[in-house]
Amino acid sequence: MGLQTSDQLVIFGITGDLAKKMTFPSLYNLEKRGLLSTPILGVAFDDWTVDQLRTHGKESIAHIEGSIDEAVADRLMARFSYVHGDFSDPSLYSTVAAKLAEAKAPTFYLEVPPGLFVTVAQQLAAAKLLEGDARVVFEKPFGTSLASAQDLNKQLHAIMREDQIFRIDHYLGKQPIQDLIYLRFANTLLQKV
Repeated sequence: MGLQTSDQLVIFGITGDLAKKMTFPSLYNLEKRGLLSTPILGVAFDDWTVDQLRTHGKESIAHIEGSIDEAVADRLMARFSYVHGDFSDPSLYSTVAAKLAEAKAPTFYLEVPPGLFVTVAQQLAAAKLLEGDARVVFEKPFGTSLASAQDLNKQLHAIMREDQIFRIDHYLGKQPIQDLIYLRFANTLLQKV
């Protein structure tokens, strides 16, 4: 039996560079295709209002996409709420918990420096936010070596179940794909006849 479908997306680090370049445009494209159905809570250190976050999001999308459908962007931005605070401060997680009072299966997406992964996971657990069908997505390098990845796994398994942990590194396959593209177009034997 798997996890229930997520009913709330919580993005830690929503004001950062990764969100600007990848997350906002990706969410926009999901909204455009009708594949996004959850409210989104942005969490970051920056003392912004939700309107500042929404403006930043639209600007990020326009910068990456070139042009945007304003109606789609407005629908996406209407999904957002925002809280700010220090990721090591328990009061931030009390605020997050209050915002998620109705959520049964939140997804916590961590676009934070890898050194904060355990801190955020511990704080989520302490605030009782990792119970039931909650899951945590860890973005960016998951360790710097086999030993550090194994240590990180050990620390996270002390906090949550394996089926709650999702590991993503959007650069993991980048070099092999670039190599395949180069091989295909640099080799006339592999080019389409």
